[in-house]
Amino acid sequence: MSTIIRRAIVAVALGMALVPTGPVLATDIKAGQKVFKKCKACHYADREKHKTGPHLVNLIGRTAGSLEDYKKYSKAMKASGIVWDEETLTEYLRAPKKYIKGTKMAFVGLKKDADIENVIAYLMAEK
Repeated sequence: MSTIIRRAIVAVALGMALVPTGPVLATDIKAGQKVFKKCKACHYADREKHKTGPHLVNLIGRTAGSLEDYKKYSKAMKASGIVWDEETLTEYLRAPKKYIKGTKMAFVGLKKDADIENVIAYLMAEK
């Protein structure tokens, strides 16, 4: 194999490694905090205390329905096996009842991609 072809293969491989594989999130945490006001009636993001819904502290990487001290999860949420990350949260926040059929969450969802990205950025910052 010629040196030129090897270099081309390496260049393509390196370029592919730089392509994002998941959602690229906006970093507008303040905008996300404003969007989160829609969620505040049922969730805390800044303290490990439950409201109608479970707290969302350290949500990223957590398995859905897994907080042992929160007893109001739906059977569907507990059985979902979902691990919350940017991708799963994006789909869930867009249409919760479609993403997890049988969820108790009454919220209809966020329609704007920017709102979803920003609220996820806010949740990630509130660890």
